[in-house]
Amino acid sequence: MDIKQQQQQLSLAKSSRQRCNEWIFRDVPSDITIEVSGGTFALHKFPLVSRSGRIRKLIAEHRDSDISRVELLNLPGGAESFELAAKFCYGINFEITSANVAQLCCASDYLEMTEEFSKDNLGSRAEEYIDSIVCKNLEVCVEVLQQCENLLPLADELKIVSRCIEAIASKACAEQIASSFSRLEYSSSGRLHMNRQAKCEGDWWIEDLSVLRIDLYQRVMMAMKCRGVRPESIGASLMNYAQKELTKTKVDLVAAGSNGHERLVVETIVSLLPVEKLAVPINFLFGLLRSAVMLDCSVGSRLDLERRIGSQLDIAALDDLLIPSFRHAGDTLFDVDTVHRILVNFSQQEDSEDDMDDASVFESDSPHSPSQTALYKVAKLVDNYLAEIAPDANLKLSKFMVIAETLPAHARTVHDGLYRAIDIYLKAHQNLSDSDKKKLSKLIDFQKLSQEAGAHAAQNERLPLQSIVQVLYFEQLRLRNNLSCSYADEEQKPVHHSWRISSGALSAAMSPRDNYASLRRENRELKLELARLRMRLNDLEKEHVCMKRDMEKSHSRKFMTSFSRKIGKLSFFGHTSSRGSSSPSKHSYRTESKVIERTCASTD
Repeated sequence: MDIKQQQQQLSLAKSSRQRCNEWIFRDVPSDITIEVSGGTFALHKFPLVSRSGRIRKLIAEHRDSDISRVELLNLPGGAESFELAAKFCYGINFEITSANVAQLCCASDYLEMTEEFSKDNLGSRAEEYIDSIVCKNLEVCVEVLQQCENLLPLADELKIVSRCIEAIASKACAEQIASSFSRLEYSSSGRLHMNRQAKCEGDWWIEDLSVLRIDLYQRVMMAMKCRGVRPESIGASLMNYAQKELTKTKVDLVAAGSNGHERLVVETIVSLLPVEKLAVPINFLFGLLRSAVMLDCSVGSRLDLERRIGSQLDIAALDDLLIPSFRHAGDTLFDVDTVHRILVNFSQQEDSEDDMDDASVFESDSPHSPSQTALYKVAKLVDNYLAEIAPDANLKLSKFMVIAETLPAHARTVHDGLYRAIDIYLKAHQNLSDSDKKKLSKLIDFQKLSQEAGAHAAQNERLPLQSIVQVLYFEQLRLRNNLSCSYADEEQKPVHHSWRISSGALSAAMSPRDNYASLRRENRELKLELARLRMRLNDLEKEHVCMKRDMEKSHSRKFMTSFSRKIGKLSFFGHTSSRGSSSPSKHSYRTESKVIERTCASTD
């Protein structure tokens, strides 16, 4: 690259020298020669000294020797920039554009062409163009930033880069706000809402920013985040930039051996990813992870991608998990370790959500909370992944088992997929010992096999004999339960008894979180029943008080009446009472006993 740049500078210097002969004074011989980046310019001292403070100082330092040749080292923009500055010194008109304004700013600073030495000098003219033209237009800012790539760090010191970046961020934010207002509409109920289906036209700048170098692009994205640009727009821009920069195939990268730029791009894009979920598609995250593994990016970048993927693993597809292994030839076909770390991140996320004290999470009356649904989806995904990697001859038993055991036990309501994956692994690894086969079989809960899978497992000679016996035992239990249920349906059962059975069956397939939610619902019902009993007890207490008050008012009359009745019932002559006279006595005893019991209960 350095040789090409030198050749370009020599060609520019030659063309500049040819053009210089067209606009300098031909009738006045030159008295000074300026050398810039290999190019020479035969000029005159007076026009240069009147505008440039640097050249004035150089000539003043060599006044006695009558200097006639000056070399300007490291002038920003090289010979092309100096030619424009020299034209300005000679009063020759030229147009300041977005293609040369950054060079003119840096060259005027180097040559000290400021207001101190001349009014309306080149520096002030270039600054005025940046403020009035460049910062008003996003596309022009991008063009100026492209020119600044070869003018760093001077362009940064002169705040050309920062002003363009701030202008781009503010313009993009303003465009987005205007686009959001254009998508507002009134619903049928008269409420104002945003139409999500309408195309967002405020993100047209995404394509323009993809031409920037990665370091400047990073600064622009960070400025946009600070300005509040939507995470979805940031994600779309990152995807577009990555698609343009990471276009080389894996073979080209390995053959060329120059993957430093691609590694920098991946690590930068990972650092710029929005923190919000679903801001970028999960397949894009998996693509970045594959590139990070292939390019041997930093550990922090890979762990960040694994964490992000783990937080939304329930929407991933099987092809996403099939990450090729880029290590030595004796390794597995797919990167199992990376997938294991992703599953660990997903499980840790579930554990942290289970520990939350948010009552709204547990108050849900739905049979499965969203996290439980995510667990079911991930469990099915893992089983399919195990079936895909099981035929690999280099896949060790420990790696296969650690993938299968990562998810909690309640994640799988049906073990058909896990059984299928284990059967494929046993078929591809026939040299496994009996102890290893038993370890694999312990992963399967044969009670959770479907009827078809159970019938297949009962005849599977690859399974250990103990496992086959378990399958036959549970199949027999299932048959008995089906028969008992068919007979039980014909009989009338209490409602609460059948509810308890269904509740227990449901809780067996529930996660701890859903069991907790079910218990909370039962607890609420018990509390309601207890409240009803308390209200009934209050009513009884009120009746007892009223009864006691009535008894106190008519105590004497009732006492004499009761006394006379009891005297009349006594037998003074000792003969046995008749059958008819004994019945009222028993009835009176029972009535009194009931009143006493009721009074005691009310008092308690």
